[in-house]
Amino acid sequence: MSSFILRRLLHAIPLLLAVVVLNFLLIAFTPGDPITLLVGDFPAPPEYLDQMRREFGLDQPVWVQLLRYLAKVAQGDFGYSFANQQPVATLILERLGATLELTLTALAFASVMGIVFGVVAARAATRPGRGLVDSAIQGASSAGYAIPDFWLGQLLILVFAIWLGWLPSQGNNPVRGTLPGFDGFVQHLSYLVLPAFALSLRYLTLITRITRAAMLEVMNADFILASRSRGASEWTVLVVHALRNAAAPVLTVIGYNVGFVLAGSALIEAVFAWPGIGRLLYESISKRDYPVMLAILLMVSVTVVIANLVTDIVHRWIDPRIERA
Repeated sequence: MSSFILRRLLHAIPLLLAVVVLNFLLIAFTPGDPITLLVGDFPAPPEYLDQMRREFGLDQPVWVQLLRYLAKVAQGDFGYSFANQQPVATLILERLGATLELTLTALAFASVMGIVFGVVAARAATRPGRGLVDSAIQGASSAGYAIPDFWLGQLLILVFAIWLGWLPSQGNNPVRGTLPGFDGFVQHLSYLVLPAFALSLRYLTLITRITRAAMLEVMNADFILASRSRGASEWTVLVVHALRNAAAPVLTVIGYNVGFVLAGSALIEAVFAWPGIGRLLYESISKRDYPVMLAILLMVSVTVVIANLVTDIVHRWIDPRIERA
């Protein structure tokens, strides 16, 4: 196992380096001048603009900027934000907690409910007279997977925040301050419900379909028939035997989608004004704030690599027969 982890880590290093270089080049050659956007509509002499470009190192050739950036990243220095006038690491750390809260809640909800719906659908598909339940779950999962996240977010705001007035639609805490004690906790959760559901729905439907397919593959296996012949309860057959043997592809899908959930939070945070890293990325793109964009993209890339590594380890632990390169 240790050699397997070491090989994966060695493969991840050149991959991350390639991602960093590619992200830098794509952003560097993107049309637009961050200094012009930073100055805004105020008239500024060309000498002042040239001075600001020298201060931020934008007057150097692209390859020089790239080498300087790689050297700083290797030292843990992600640069200085053009628009916010503070270190990028400080900006990200200030908003990291809100993004982790949103993404982990959405991923946990999607994983638990997706597995539950997948198991129910698989059981209904193998039971006479229960096909309607399976068809309903499959139809709902197909529809949910097709709905764009940002459109769903706006629809949830329209229905539950504006029409019904049940839940707040913007931010993660009230402007006037939170309530003390348990009431404050419940109040904070009310701000989390809509964005977490909007972010989780696509992945919930995907996990539902994968769980159903994996369960159907093992439901007619010999060990399932043997378990039922010994008088095991339906709960034991489904959870202990069938779901355990179908867990490998489900866990793989969950692990491989961690990065997509993190990246997809940008639109959801923008729609719900959630003060996280996704919204920071959205704002930095509109302002051409290159250091912030590069740091967030690097963080997402590292998260994807780590999530894939953990997924491969868990997958190999569940099924030791699987040989990984």
